[in-house]
Amino acid sequence: MTLRHWSIIGIIATAILAVMLPMYALAEAERMDSAQAQLLQESIAQGEITYAENCVICHGVSGEGISAYPSLNNDGVRQMDYTDLVKVIERGRYGTAMAAWAVAEGGVLNKMQIDQLVAVIQHGDWANTAATVDKLGLAPPTVITVEISDETLAELAALPHGEVISAALPVFAANCAGCHGAQGEGTAIAPALNDPALRDKRTDAELNRTITNGVAGTLMAGWANALPAVDINNLVGLIRYFDEIPAGAIPQPELPPIASTNAEVIAAGANLFNIACAQCHGTEGQGTQMAPALNVQSFLTQTNDQAIKAIISKGVPNTRMPAWGGRLNDSQLNALVSFLRSWEPTAPAVAQPSVGTGGQGLGPPWLRGQ
Repeated sequence: MTLRHWSIIGIIATAILAVMLPMYALAEAERMDSAQAQLLQESIAQGEITYAENCVICHGVSGEGISAYPSLNNDGVRQMDYTDLVKVIERGRYGTAMAAWAVAEGGVLNKMQIDQLVAVIQHGDWANTAATVDKLGLAPPTVITVEISDETLAELAALPHGEVISAALPVFAANCAGCHGAQGEGTAIAPALNDPALRDKRTDAELNRTITNGVAGTLMAGWANALPAVDINNLVGLIRYFDEIPAGAIPQPELPPIASTNAEVIAAGANLFNIACAQCHGTEGQGTQMAPALNVQSFLTQTNDQAIKAIISKGVPNTRMPAWGGRLNDSQLNALVSFLRSWEPTAPAVAQPSVGTGGQGLGPPWLRGQ
């Protein structure tokens, strides 16, 4: 083959490379984009499971927020910087119910799981997340609310401080009555608000701070992120003027029992208790240095089924009591309530907590009194 032939072949090869290289580069870029999109979708799918197991009890099945816990399904959160979102999940937010979730901060989520949660928040479809939550059976329990008719509100508006009362009552009924009682009389899980002693001892500024910031170590979360300042001010006014509201003006919510007497349901609850609760509350629910007694008349007779379920599902912020609502489905929560309620006929009047730090066999012998 002559030099001229080699030259022609070289020119043709160069031309082919000149055409193919851009096509290859374009195909490679498309392949990488496709791989990245697939990786993002896989991250979102895993993140939805993590969300269902750990976050849904506070932020809702569709990221809509529940009560005082803020919405994640909005552009403000969605457009937050990636690093800022990671820090919030890793470290929590001081002065709020948002705990630190990173393993390094004492939480239960690793770096990959936190990245996957951020992918859900920034790029996920909340309808798909809700479907995942529903499929896993981890939708949080329905919050008990009270409905107040327009006629009742119109009558209350005629009271001396009716403008404040009629504005505050719908907010109270939707967000507060489930814990504090329809008449503000208090329940086993929250103190009375319709109380002369409270009105006499607390200033409006103190009441406002409590509603805004919550109370550490209790179920009372801060409402600053869920309610506008005007609603919080009206709630303070409602507490101040509760005694003006005629008895029976606010309807009592229906509280159907949750506990079952079915032996299989109770046995399932006993199994869950032994796995999740006995280490802190004692194998017989007698209480320990880590957690209070549950198998005692004062708790079981004064705490209705809904209140017990709320404590288990929502936890108690700033204590060792975690929120189990994102880990247990509704049937499991009901089984636990059923098991605890089965103790009531034989529960002792006075608790006798075990000496150790948890259930039987936990801790060194000297701490268990052996």
